[in-house]
Amino acid sequence: MTLFGSRLKQLRKDAHLTQTQVGEKVGVTKVSICCYENGTRLPSLDTLVDLANLFKVDVDYLLGNDTYVVADNDYEYSISMSKEELVFIKEIRKYNKLHKDIVADPKRIAELIYKKLK
Repeated sequence: MTLFGSRLKQLRKDAHLTQTQVGEKVGVTKVSICCYENGTRLPSLDTLVDLANLFKVDVDYLLGNDTYVVADNDYEYSISMSKEELVFIKEIRKYNKLHKDIVADPKRIAELIYKKLK
């Protein structure tokens, strides 16, 4: 399931709506909503906007871009991160040595993780 799909499903459940009801409200079939939630299909731009309006969220939230992190040094900048990415970072920070290794050589660690998961 994609981040979009899991967020859509959670919003639907939080609103106590069925896939059929959501489909009727945005003008698509229950099967389409099911496919969006399972990550096998993406909505059109119009449907994406209709879904965001229905659940009163930004399109960015549905797409996984919802939190901005600003540096606290001489240079200010921001990046867009999902809540899930922030949770991941917080979890990594709990393991001091692992966190230091990742910060020291992120590319190497990412490659090691990728190889391990293959």
